[in-house]
Amino acid sequence: MRTLLVNVAFIGSGERWVLVDAGVAGYSASIAAAARELFGDRGPEAIILTHGHFDHVGSLEPLLERWDATVYAHTLELPYVTGRSPYPPPDPLVGGGAMAWSAKLYPRGPIDLDGRVQPLPPDGSVPGLPGWRWMHTPGHSPGHVSLVREEDRAIVAGDAIVTTKQESLISVATQRQELHGPPAYFTPDWFGAARSARALAALDPSVLISGHGIPMRGARLHDALLRLADRFELDEIPARGRYVASPALTDDRGLVWVPPDPLPGVLARTALPLALGAAALVAVRYRRTPLRRQALADRAIW
Repeated sequence: MRTLLVNVAFIGSGERWVLVDAGVAGYSASIAAAARELFGDRGPEAIILTHGHFDHVGSLEPLLERWDATVYAHTLELPYVTGRSPYPPPDPLVGGGAMAWSAKLYPRGPIDLDGRVQPLPPDGSVPGLPGWRWMHTPGHSPGHVSLVREEDRAIVAGDAIVTTKQESLISVATQRQELHGPPAYFTPDWFGAARSARALAALDPSVLISGHGIPMRGARLHDALLRLADRFELDEIPARGRYVASPALTDDRGLVWVPPDPLPGVLARTALPLALGAAALVAVRYRRTPLRRQALADRAIW
């Protein structure tokens, strides 16, 4: 189910089910209504977070007021959902679209779930989902996970792989289907992102549900994953950006260090050419004024 610009997933049968992620703020009633239509009045066995970015936890707190459910996240994701640490700053210089340019405005937490969140089991099992396992797929966030159903290799990939170009507002609005790595502006570790994308591609999933975009399946998915794995460094990693050469450093306490922000330098280098261009434009307009033309004509007559 799409909540404005990000998906949530309902997994289950009968009355037993699990919610994966919680979408953007303001969608708790819509999520609850969809769950009631699918599973009746019973709440979820658990809520699994692929990660804790603002667009994946926005409706979580009001949903927890409705449902007596435990939230589960990877150990390395806990600092960002227990009030201990914000995420690394976004990088608006990468991605080249309106969604990327607006990235400085996006919240980076943390939220505090106040004892309602637990670490995912270390054995890889998924609470409430027999036959599924979680897989650590970091890069987009330190504790990002994807969910894999072993029976048919169905994958809920979160933002490790997405099926639309999330940096582009047009692609988001039209849900144009194309396979990509994680949203660039919120990815602080490109080395990890490449490894995670290749690990998911190696599973050759039957269907892939991502955090952004329409689910993909079959031969089209197979071919797109092979291309993504083969060309990740060429097609997905930006040529330049804050985290391209050095990832943000994090640990189980949260954010430790980030590379220097290149944005002020880029703006400074851009400001001088703009100023010179403006001055040249003013000069041209001045030379073309009637008074200036008359003065030139008078000088020619004299």
